[in-house]
Amino acid sequence: MITFNINGKEVQGEDGWTILEVARWHGIDIPTLCHHEALEPYGACRLCVVEVDDGRRSRVVISCMYPIKPGIKVQTDSPRVANVRRWIVQLLLDESPGAPKIQELAKTFGVTPSRFKKEGVDFACHLCGLCVRTCQEVAGVQALTFSNRGLRKEIATPYHQRSADCIRCGTCLYVCPTGAMEQLFPQLSAP
Repeated sequence: MITFNINGKEVQGEDGWTILEVARWHGIDIPTLCHHEALEPYGACRLCVVEVDDGRRSRVVISCMYPIKPGIKVQTDSPRVANVRRWIVQLLLDESPGAPKIQELAKTFGVTPSRFKKEGVDFACHLCGLCVRTCQEVAGVQALTFSNRGLRKEIATPYHQRSADCIRCGTCLYVCPTGAMEQLFPQLSAP
């Protein structure tokens, strides 16, 4: 077991665990969008940031990917962490003002829509990858994938063709935190 500190409290976790896993094990809330217990960590949303002091320096890291180490001091709600999370939530809210999960996060962090919001889009895909990863890791098929790169990156079926691999399980719809999957692939939600 590895012993370290979260918010002034001494905690322990098993070697190989991440800060997020240990925090959840001890009932400490760290918000996430792209993390799911059934999937491997991915680190796409960056909402799970925490401040880690290793004795030499203090820095902001993503807790879902950062492995625990003996003696580190973790702050889950420092002013620095709160500021980073507010900016992330602001960007998410501007992209998906109609998504209930994003509205809930905005209320929690005191964020209101800015002047930079997208016009005509209520449920934008944030490329968290939950749908793609769930399709591969849980359903065991590869009916969804990331397509393109950079600003054109999107969730799509392989080669933008109807996927013969899709088993219509609906898992991708269920895990989507913004509801964008129903907008992108309405045929999956149809009975």
